[in-house]
Formats: sequence, structure tokens, C-alpha cells
Amino acid sequence: MDGGVQSNVSYRIEEDYLGSKAIPSDAYYGISTARALELFPSTGEHFDDHFLWAYFMIKKACALLNAELGMLDESISQAIQKACDEWEILKTHVVVDPLCGGAGTSVNLNINEVIANRATEILGGKKGEYIVDPYNHVNLHQSTNDTFVTAGKMAVIVTLRALVGNVIILQNTIQDKEKEFYTIRTVGRTQLMDAVPIMMGQQFAAWADALTRDRWRLNKVEERIRNVNIGGTAIGTGIGAPKEYILKIVEVLRSVSNVKIAKAENLIDATQNLDTFAEVHGLLKSLAVNLYKIANDIRLLGSGPNTAIGELKLPAVQVGSSIMPGKVNPIVPEYVMQLALTVFGHDEIISHACAQGNLQLNQFAPIIVHYTLKSMKSLQNSCKALKEYVAKIDLQKGRCEEHLQSSASNLTPLINYFGYEKVSQAIKDANWDIQKAITVLAQSEGISVQELLNKLDINKMTGLGFV
Repeated sequence: MDGGVQSNVSYRIEEDYLGSKAIPSDAYYGISTARALELFPSTGEHFDDHFLWAYFMIKKACALLNAELGMLDESISQAIQKACDEWEILKTHVVVDPLCGGAGTSVNLNINEVIANRATEILGGKKGEYIVDPYNHVNLHQSTNDTFVTAGKMAVIVTLRALVGNVIILQNTIQDKEKEFYTIRTVGRTQLMDAVPIMMGQQFAAWADALTRDRWRLNKVEERIRNVNIGGTAIGTGIGAPKEYILKIVEVLRSVSNVKIAKAENLIDATQNLDTFAEVHGLLKSLAVNLYKIANDIRLLGSGPNTAIGELKLPAVQVGSSIMPGKVNPIVPEYVMQLALTVFGHDEIISHACAQGNLQLNQFAPIIVHYTLKSMKSLQNSCKALKEYVAKIDLQKGRCEEHLQSSASNLTPLINYFGYEKVSQAIKDANWDIQKAITVLAQSEGISVQELLNKLDINKMTGLGFV
């Protein structure tokens, strides 16, 4: 017997072809999991609940179909199905680290053992007796290579729908602010320098439209991620599984989970090529890009507020400094920006991992699935936090008007009358004082200041076309 034994803990002994090991008596996992715990020290990472739910539903569907085909005893099938329905309790016994080696084999074995031991209890046995066997019963006609990837895709589909819902709520909140601020004009900025006027509502509308594209992209990508390789077993050839099972398992799993999955046309392709995850995560990165930009823009427009732009009145949601009194910081935009940066990093990891699969299997499925789902969680949190924050934003209307009236870019329409060079020279001669520039230009052209002002109408500068 290998492995240390603590005197204050009760153990049972389990054996495999590598030897024997002491397992805590109350543990639903078994010897394969125990070996994995020794091999893969914890990173502190945890599996996403949607992934675990999907994996248990796969095991339930397989048990159901195998019984229907007469290949699994009905009592054993029922016990497995009941155990799978207890996944929210049993998930705490899935203790293998998400970033484990072996293409996810340790995860599959961990889940098999947990289900087998719980199903054994349901049939009146004790943990470790394995009336229900983790290999011959729970894993019947399956491989890690088709179950892990399928569970990952199912989890992504479910999470995608929730994420799109969060994007919609954030978009609606931004559009509410678009309507609220639509009549308020301020100075646009290019390269952080004064530019031509813009209505603040137009800026909010631009942010909302960016999120519209994200919604569309994320909705469409579900069409590619829903093609799963369950039934393909080890490498997509279906070895070890009867043809009837291979043809029916997706339909049964779809019924059990209510997730709209479809059997991949080429199971070999779907087993070894995980580019759909790279595609999905690329679109997650696009959303992260837009959230980063929106959050940073809010941060800039609220900066100061007395010595910088200060046009947005950012909500005071937390004391801003441990030493500077009265300080309010843009903590929520910065939170969103940090989460976006993690998504950028995950995208790099996933791109490399998807490309590094060798021949008939991508051995890096665990990190691909795990970080895809982790990015989705980060983006959900970002949308939720930013929605609450945006709803509380107000305008410093006086500050907007002050900036608007002092911007030399307001003279841009005059180039249609006097040419670019003359207007630029007048601005320079007036040392970028807009009122002086108007006077200088009027004098140079031999017209009154009022005549010149009649050619300028700030209210018309935020529409399409020239004035």
C-alpha cells in the first residue's frame, strides 16, 4: 500500500493494475483520482459549474441509451441516472485540477468514480464496493476524448446565451444614457486633442452599436460550436461502441440536457481539431476589446474632475483614497479593463493550445475549455458591473459647454469659405483663442465679426454634412 495514512482519518483500500492506495472512506472519488491528486498539485483553479453539469448529463444520457439498447442492466442504469441528477452535491467531489495532463482523462475518471460510488450507494452498497463500475458501467461506450470536448462545447453554448443576455442589458443601459444626453454638446477628441463638436448622446450611441456587433457575432458562432464528437470515442472512429449507439447518442443527450447540439459530420475532425474554441474565444476577445474601450473612455471623460476633462460625473461608489480626502476613482471601469486584459491573455493561450494538438487528439483540451469558460465568466461580470455603473453616470453640463465654447476646432466649417490655410493662420495668430481667432479672421477678410458668426452654428456641426 502506497500513500500516507493519517490516524485520525478513516480509509478504504482500492486497487488498480498499478497497485493499491488508501482512499478517504467518505470520498466519492477513487484510486484514479487519488493518483491524479498526487501528480497534479492544485493551482487553485476550479471547474465551471456549467462544464460539470454538462459532463454529468453526458453520463446520464449514455446510461439511458445503453440500457435502451440492452447493453446495461436497467437497475444499474437507473442508479447512474439518479446519481447524475445529484450533480450539484457531487460536484464538490470532482477534485482533479482543471489544468491536469492527459487530455482530461483524470477529470473523466474522477467523474466516473464519483458517479459509480454514489450509484453503488443507491443500490445499497458502500463506497469502494463498485456494484456500479466506473469503467464498465459509467464509462460504457465512451472515451475521455469524446466526452470532455462535448461537455466543453455544451458548457460554452449555455454560457454564451447567458453572456449575450448580459451584453443586451448593458447595451440597453447605455442606450438609455444616449437618450438622456442626446441634446448635450461637447468637444470631440482625436488623439486626445480637441476636435469638432459631438453630442454626448452620440458618443453613448457609438458604444451601444459596438455591443450590437458583439451580440450578433456571439449569437452566430453558436452554430459552429454545437457540432459535437460524442460517440466518436477515442479518435473519432467510434471504436468500442456499437453503431446504433453512435447514431443515437447525440439525440438522447440533446433530450436529457435541452442543449441544441448536433452530431458532427466528421467525428475524427471534431475530435482532433478544436479550432471552434479558437473561433469562439476570438469573438470573446472582440467583446473584451469593446468593453475595455468603453470603460477607458468613461474613465477619461470623467477624469479630473476639476483639472482634466471632467465632463462625465462618475458615481461615487467607494472612497477613493486612504490619504486624499474626497477623492473618487473610476474603480469599476478599471475593474472591467483588468478583466478584459485577462481575456486578451487567455486568447493567446487558447490560440497556441488549439494549434498544438498532435495528430488524432488535442492533448490541451483542458486548458482550452477551462480558459474559454473563464473568459466568459469574466465578461459576464464585466457587463454586470459596468451596467450598474453606467446607470449612475451623470453629466457636468457646464463643463461640456465650457469646453465646447473654447475649442478652436469649432472654426472647422469656415474652411469652406476661406480655405484651410487662412483659418489655420488666424488660429495661430490668436494663440488658439477661439474668440480672438474669429476677430483676426474677420479683420483679414474685411467683414464684421457678426457676419462671420452667422456662418458658424455649433448646433449644426453634430449632424451629417458640412455647414
